[in-house]
Amino acid sequence: MAERSTAAVDVADNSGDEPLTAQADKATTDGAAQTQDTAEKKTPDTGGERKSAEPSIATPELHSGHRLARRYRLEECITRLDGFSSWRAVDEKLRRAVGVHLLPADHPRARSVLAAARSAALLGDPRFVQVLDAVEENDLVYVVHEWLPDATELTTLLSMGPMEPHAAYQLVEQLAQAMAAAHREGLSHLRLTPGAVLRTSTGQYRIRGLAVSAALRGITAERPQRTDTEAVGALLYAALTQRWPYENNAYGLSGLPKGIGLLPPDQVRAGIHRGLSELAMRALVNDGATASRQEPPCTTPDELAKAIAAMPRIRPPETAFASPPEYQRTTYQQGTYGRPAARPGPAVTQPVPTHPAALESRTGKVLKWGVAALLIAALGLGSWQIADELIQRDNNRVDPGVSQSEDDKKNDGKDTAAASGKPVAIVSASDFDPYGQPPSEKPAEIVNSYDGDPNTSWTTNWYTSPDFGRLKDGLGIVLDLGKVQQIGTVDVSFLGGDTTVQLRAAPESAVSQPTLSTGFDTVAEGTGTNVALKPGKPVRSRYVLVWLTDLPPSGPGQFRGKVAEIKIVS
Repeated sequence: MAERSTAAVDVADNSGDEPLTAQADKATTDGAAQTQDTAEKKTPDTGGERKSAEPSIATPELHSGHRLARRYRLEECITRLDGFSSWRAVDEKLRRAVGVHLLPADHPRARSVLAAARSAALLGDPRFVQVLDAVEENDLVYVVHEWLPDATELTTLLSMGPMEPHAAYQLVEQLAQAMAAAHREGLSHLRLTPGAVLRTSTGQYRIRGLAVSAALRGITAERPQRTDTEAVGALLYAALTQRWPYENNAYGLSGLPKGIGLLPPDQVRAGIHRGLSELAMRALVNDGATASRQEPPCTTPDELAKAIAAMPRIRPPETAFASPPEYQRTTYQQGTYGRPAARPGPAVTQPVPTHPAALESRTGKVLKWGVAALLIAALGLGSWQIADELIQRDNNRVDPGVSQSEDDKKNDGKDTAAASGKPVAIVSASDFDPYGQPPSEKPAEIVNSYDGDPNTSWTTNWYTSPDFGRLKDGLGIVLDLGKVQQIGTVDVSFLGGDTTVQLRAAPESAVSQPTLSTGFDTVAEGTGTNVALKPGKPVRSRYVLVWLTDLPPSGPGQFRGKVAEIKIVS
């Protein structure tokens, strides 16, 4: 795979050449904040990537302050290369920072850039930097995209040192799932470098330049899925070792020693997670050269995502708390507090002087305590007499032959039976997203939603609005109770903020889990962090759906749901 320096961000377009004004109004207000390279550096070609040979083309001479479509004001030129330029700009209509790619309309790659932008725009996946406009106007082709001011390039993160296992696991999991979703729609990246990956302040990784970054540079590949899979493997390798997995230095990282070939990460640096090391090699050596290894190579992002899901879960490191200082017992003695302790030695008895003032003070204290004791005794006697009178009156009201204690026992038994239901065991559970592509909603974490531990949770993916970026009307968890049972109350605990949730149940006659949300009947709804979903009438079902319809915010322009615990009682 040929690796080159990163450039501008993700771009997209609509089905024609008209501005995407409606789409721009709906897009998130964050933009992409990252430095882009100003020259191309080529590394070993291992994935069939090609760049077309074209004569040098003059880049359009624009300047800061120039306006496009009377709306986008150019602020700073970030990249000027191969006849196109990339800018940081301002959307004066929505008052937000954006990024813009510009190239002449007669540029030999202008048509392919617009085609790539149209395809990428239709994906609408929040894991990729979103496109706001793509237009051909006044002999110019320009593409407007998000500008993420809170995001950090993976290049910067890698310069700080190797990642710990859980952080590297999150990186490769999110990248593999995102690229698998893109390839299912026929889209490839072909330039998935450290500069093309951004991490937001909320910890989500977002990919920029899908399809368009390669189109801007005329890059193609015979096997695009293999190229992108190898790119994800290279990023995981760099995250584990802080080394680039080829002989040439790239992206601020040192390459491998010349002439020794590709070493597994756990042979480059000690203490690397063995499962992640093997995963990186399966993605990098994906041409069938891994016959000597036990696991087969991963040749597509979908195969890589499935291999990640099959791995044992890597838990985050425990937070290290500072040890409290050693407890030092302090003794308080009259006349010695704050003074140095006397050295051991024979006790010396000193006479205690007697002063009239001291005697008067002690006499006053005795009188005060005596008066207080008399008042307490008087209050106690009065309270006892009042209580005795009230008990006598209550005894006069009780029906003959029935004692008050027996009535209390009967009432308490009824109240206890009414207040508590029988817990219903959850046999299994699975994520339910009929509008998405598995394993898009972290199926490996589903068990956290009913494991009895409120500190663990199942989290959805990230979306750009509470209503799932308008991509779907909800998603959730299907609970299999093993057999048809009475559903009394379903208690759902959420993390991160108020979440709107529906309780849906499959018909009692259902012999298998419905595949569509319409196969469940909505029986209760609520909003909050601890929601008790109680059907208005008796419900019996084997399959219960906890359906999330509105997500809480998790950061600027980011929304996701976190289900901490689900409990069912009959």
